[in-house]
Amino acid sequence: MRIYGYLRASTKHQDAERAKNELTDFADEKGIKVSFWFMENETGSKLNRPELFRLLEITEPGDVLLVEQIDRISRLNAKDWDSLKSLISDKGIKIVSLDLPTSHRLIDSSDEFTERMLSAINSMLLDMLAAVARKDYEDRRRRQAQGVQKAKQQGKYKGRPENIELQNKIEGLLRDSKSYNYIQNLLGCSRHTISKVNKRIKLGINE
Repeated sequence: MRIYGYLRASTKHQDAERAKNELTDFADEKGIKVSFWFMENETGSKLNRPELFRLLEITEPGDVLLVEQIDRISRLNAKDWDSLKSLISDKGIKIVSLDLPTSHRLIDSSDEFTERMLSAINSMLLDMLAAVARKDYEDRRRRQAQGVQKAKQQGKYKGRPENIELQNKIEGLLRDSKSYNYIQNLLGCSRHTISKVNKRIKLGINE
């Protein structure tokens, strides 16, 4: 059994590595070692997350995906969550989350019956926590939209300022044929931002 830590934050302005110490302390307490850490700055509301899928690609049955909270894995809608959960289940991976105490037992359960019972319980609780995480995401998005609408009505909304310096750096790297992963790791920006700059470059070429 190998333990893989997964750390995620939604934007480059948030520290995806923030929970690493807490997860390391948990692993030490359980007498286990994290084999490798996977970290990315991507929203949990979308299914396509490169580092999460890179983790899932190398895992084998019985390996553990260790996270701080279930919302680090999923703020997905029901359809996408079912797809991700099915992939994890088909690979025989155990999800252990600090905010799901029953999942902690999966690390040291020795007999098949206990493990199957725990897996069944955790599967139900995972669905519930994933649903709560999605609702929290949608509630925050709705409040943000309401705030923007109110600011527009009051003439106070100016929109999010573009980071011209960052975009110029991305453009230079793209023109130098650097990959999205290389740029993302170097600059700490999102793939969406890289894609937006890339589209502008292509439009400029077409013109």
